[in-house]
Amino acid sequence: MNIFDNLLMGFGVALSWEALLYCFIGVTLGTFIGVLPGLGPMVTIGMLLPITYYLDPTSAIIMLAGIYYGSQYGNSTASILLNLPGTSAGAVTCLDGHPLALQGRAGSALFMTTIASFFGSCFGIIVLASLAPVLANFALQFGPTEYFALMLLGLIAAAILVRDSLVRGLVSVLLGLLLGLVGTDIYSGSPRFTFGFLKLSDGIGLVPIATGVFGVALIMANAGRHVVNGSTEKLGWRSMMPGPGDVRRSILPMFRGASIGSILGMLPGAGPTISTFIAYATEKKIARDPSRFGRGAIEGVAAPEASNNAASQTGFVPTLTLGVPGDPVMAVMLGALMIHGVPPGPMLLVDHAPLFWGLVASFFIGNLLLLILNIPLIGLWVQLLKVPYGLLYPMIISFVCIGVYSINNSVFDVGLVMAFGLFGYMMLLLSIEPAPMLLGFILAPMIEENFRRSLILSRGDFMTFVETPISGGLIALSALLLGWIIISDFYPKKTQVPNQDAGKENSGGQD
Repeated sequence: MNIFDNLLMGFGVALSWEALLYCFIGVTLGTFIGVLPGLGPMVTIGMLLPITYYLDPTSAIIMLAGIYYGSQYGNSTASILLNLPGTSAGAVTCLDGHPLALQGRAGSALFMTTIASFFGSCFGIIVLASLAPVLANFALQFGPTEYFALMLLGLIAAAILVRDSLVRGLVSVLLGLLLGLVGTDIYSGSPRFTFGFLKLSDGIGLVPIATGVFGVALIMANAGRHVVNGSTEKLGWRSMMPGPGDVRRSILPMFRGASIGSILGMLPGAGPTISTFIAYATEKKIARDPSRFGRGAIEGVAAPEASNNAASQTGFVPTLTLGVPGDPVMAVMLGALMIHGVPPGPMLLVDHAPLFWGLVASFFIGNLLLLILNIPLIGLWVQLLKVPYGLLYPMIISFVCIGVYSINNSVFDVGLVMAFGLFGYMMLLLSIEPAPMLLGFILAPMIEENFRRSLILSRGDFMTFVETPISGGLIALSALLLGWIIISDFYPKKTQVPNQDAGKENSGGQD
């Protein structure tokens, strides 16, 4: 079947009343979560994951995906109006979005972000539908050694995205791998790292660790902060209409941003955040007057938003076709598929074709719903920004506990959430990013299975990982990245000390 026949089959699935209902619920909740500063889609997906156990796999994945890309639409609202990004990917929008709001152009800025988000999403969906079958056919050549090498590369690439210290990123990945090995050995059947708890014989659940490390930990970190929700201007239809100059200056940046986001979104470990920074830097680099950026340039809003949403769509390519998530939310999507008995990989497009193409078709429908919903509801989202966090956070904690308890009717799981919340809070205090840890946790069982299967087939010969061109190339690239991480993390520290000392000597001489 060609791509058009597959999309027709997908629309037949996505246009069912059940799929439409859960798509609408997902994108609406996603926008709501994206608007609220400091939360993000991870908390909502973790809370609603237990509910999806009672849904069919297609409706469940459509709803969770809607939360993800819907949050990318909503994150621009708080970024522009209050200079508070709803998600990490929306931080770049603050640079020019909030200055536009201070100039009295918040309405046109919000309108252009919605248009740019819709354009970027559609661009990314086309790339997803076009390249996913090609990549899946290529992945059919993969054996256990190739899958191990690819997942290893994805984990090391995830460590590179840590801003402060690349070595801390590796530490986070290793913590995730250790947590993923808790449970029963798949070959011997003996328990490991369970510390006598029978509840851990099946391993640590995805929901407790995701909601604890991301949701509870972030709430603990933000609970003591006093955020003043300033008054915002009254937005009407006239104030939301952009001028002809805004549209003209935004067309090419939206196209460039969508192209950058589509490419980077497919890379394991990348995700929307990195693509927004690169899209913004690209526009500032090629601009005739770079000094406009940071003072209210409409291109500085359109390009990152288009890149952000394009990357959110193409992030499903490695997750669905290779089983390698691009960011923490994709890791949860991967776990949700496995919970519903749908193994990700190249055979997903064959064995579960209605699910895959129904999901792709729902992206078109969901983004159209977001375009229709976001512009009229901008005033509502502005009012939600005034809800005191002292009321909001206890409600979120309550929903988290209820959702986790409902999975197995287990108080032990609720205790795990609180324990991982404290653990995640300690990671934040130590400046250790939790995102690579979740990727390591999700991929740990698959890495171990493919690693041990490769050694069984090769009778213990470790050279099997470098004998084929694909696995050998991936292993070599992983080794280069690992070496670069270690060198770049320590080398600057050695070179910066003499410069600082010299600066002190110079200042002392001037005194």
